[in-house]
Amino acid sequence: MHKANNYFEVIVGTFVLGCAAFFLFSSLKSAKVSGLGGYHLIAKFENIDGLASGSDVKISGVKIGTVENQFLDEKDFRATLKITIDPNVKLPTDSSAKVSSEGLLGSKYLSITPGGDEEVLKEGEEIQFTQSSVNFEDLLGKFIFSSGDKTNNKKVEANEK
Repeated sequence: MHKANNYFEVIVGTFVLGCAAFFLFSSLKSAKVSGLGGYHLIAKFENIDGLASGSDVKISGVKIGTVENQFLDEKDFRATLKITIDPNVKLPTDSSAKVSSEGLLGSKYLSITPGGDEEVLKEGEEIQFTQSSVNFEDLLGKFIFSSGDKTNNKKVEANEK
């Protein structure tokens, strides 16, 4: 009776390890983790709300890299991103970067728009043209309070007549 029980445990254990290996392999493949590395660039922004280390860097919706690190530049107090770009993707020096979101409430990513310059960015260089994150809470607050002001202005104008 003990021998049959041990065989069953070995079979179940092997099955569990096989499933774990399958999920690990598929998650690494879908995350496109590779040992190729890439080259590093810097981009500075006024605001990077919602963007974190590990966020995607995309061109036209296609992932070409990741955000490796984020920190505050102590000289000008701007949010600075260190990003890793696929070595096969050569970005022109006049490329631009902006913080975008996947849908209205989706996660944030860094969107790169390639420029037309023939020179390309090299290891450690900075993307000069950047656009910060749009804070939807601030926009919503401005919309709500500005529509309230218009209603109050109409009431005041009607009372003055």
